Amino acid sequence: MGKERSASGRTAWWRHLYLQVLIAIALGVLLGALRPEWGSAMKPIADAFIKLIKMVIAPVIFLTLTSGIAHMRGLGELGRVALRALGYFVVVSSLALIIGMIVANVVQPGAGLNIDPRTLDGAAVADYVDQAHHASITDFLLAIIPTTPLSALTDGSILQVLFVAVLTGIAIALVGEPATPVVDLLDRLSVIVFRLVALIMRLAPIGAFAAMAFTIGHYGIGVLVNLAGLVATFYLTSALFVLLVLGAIARVAGFSILRLLIYIKGELLIVLGTSSSEAALPPLIARLEVAGCEPGVVGLVIPLGYSFNLDGTNIYMTLAALFIAQACGVELSLGQQFALFGVAIISSKGAAGVTGSGFITLAATLAVVPSVPVAGMALILGVDRFMSECRALTNIIGNAVATIVIARWEGALDEDLLTAALGQQGAAASA
Repeated sequence: MGKERSASGRTAWWRHLYLQVLIAIALGVLLGALRPEWGSAMKPIADAFIKLIKMVIAPVIFLTLTSGIAHMRGLGELGRVALRALGYFVVVSSLALIIGMIVANVVQPGAGLNIDPRTLDGAAVADYVDQAHHASITDFLLAIIPTTPLSALTDGSILQVLFVAVLTGIAIALVGEPATPVVDLLDRLSVIVFRLVALIMRLAPIGAFAAMAFTIGHYGIGVLVNLAGLVATFYLTSALFVLLVLGAIARVAGFSILRLLIYIKGELLIVLGTSSSEAALPPLIARLEVAGCEPGVVGLVIPLGYSFNLDGTNIYMTLAALFIAQACGVELSLGQQFALFGVAIISSKGAAGVTGSGFITLAATLAVVPSVPVAGMALILGVDRFMSECRALTNIIGNAVATIVIARWEGALDEDLLTAALGQQGAAASA
């Protein structure tokens, strides 16, 4: 232990997970750039880490939410939290869509490309379009109901786990005192599962290294050059959304968005390295609980947010759709753009929870707006992997903010713990 801690008792710098992940990302970029074939060969390792994370997502959500509901003061509280969360998600995700639309009209990243849609390879995006056609609202709602309660824990659907966890928590709450041993068992199982999460997260640097090496090695940094304007516009728009929109929401709720970003920097680096917001879901839940949010609120808001509060995906949808229209010389009236906005609001929920949902949701949106050629998606297919990192980062930040805000609304936030976690001395008093 003496080698791992300094004389002041602080953990040695190389033991911090976020620094390990940051170094791993840099090494992954170097490997992918210098030895692309080696970088491409890292994909199985990256996939293995993501699978390990997905393995524990279902039990983490189930145990956190079921136990949280069982400890709630009443079932009315559950319905109130869910309704407030969904209302918040609709407002903020709509703002994200509008901001993407405004930026696309002002910057016009696709203007001047003069692409003939007939020259585009529609086959390259055919699979995404096919998946989008199967992502209707009806299918989405029916897919929430699992075949059996246990299959929800094995099929990998977050919404199915959420559905079963809510029903189980309600049943336990209705049983009351006789179910106390079950609640105690759930609490004890939660300790074990989160310890398992901690063990898996030690592999995060390896997963981030492999994922980044594959991305750079397979797609190449050079692919960014042709569409640098679009990628830069998307990253800048997302950054402004986080700092200005989410920052304003955070300030009203009594905390600093910048301090929150510092607090969850480890989770953000994991998302950056793996291009998957799911990779950071279990540690994010634990982080927010440590920051003073009650487990029941965290367990409900985070899974719901992963399906209904995809701020980064929403910015991407309108920005990418208008980029394609501009690149192909398609003039969209203000009315057509608002029609696109309306479709995007619905389709962003209908394709929730689907792997690669950002690109699939874009396909679903364009399929309903015939004036914009779906084949135009081939223009951005090469850089979508790079844009998915920004989508995932914005999504996870948005859900972290939403959880703290809703917990505060519900009186389910320990202000002292939040102040301590974010290092905001005096923030609680000023709030």
